[in-house]
Amino acid sequence: MAKGRSKAAFMISAVAEQYQIHPQTLRLYEREGLLKPSRSEGNTRLYTQEDLQRLEAILKLTRDFGVNLAGVEIILNMREKMAAIERQVEEFVRSLNDELAMRLPVPSRDERNSLIPVITLPSTTGVRKESKKNSG
Repeated sequence: MAKGRSKAAFMISAVAEQYQIHPQTLRLYEREGLLKPSRSEGNTRLYTQEDLQRLEAILKLTRDFGVNLAGVEIILNMREKMAAIERQVEEFVRSLNDELAMRLPVPSRDERNSLIPVITLPSTTGVRKESKKNSG
């Protein structure tokens, strides 16, 4: 086993048997770019758990929903893009929360220990009142 590799991997014959598909179908999915199994030093296809999850999605789309391979490619690409956007949104929310936490004042001991949240309103000392102008 190569250095740094700790994931379980399955050969094409085991995957084909497990999912009841012909090995040529797996090769076709690879040619179409839907699957990208790694290769051993002897050039044997090795399918990881992530590859098997992707294969399950492909089979569900083709078998259960009748989607053709071009449609499968579009759907899988959209899923990947949506996951990337989700990660970006989560990172943005995390950084926004960090920024807000830095800007908010640290609550006093009494505020931290109160049963009801204490809301501190902003000071009104800096607010100017409009003066009435005398006419004439």
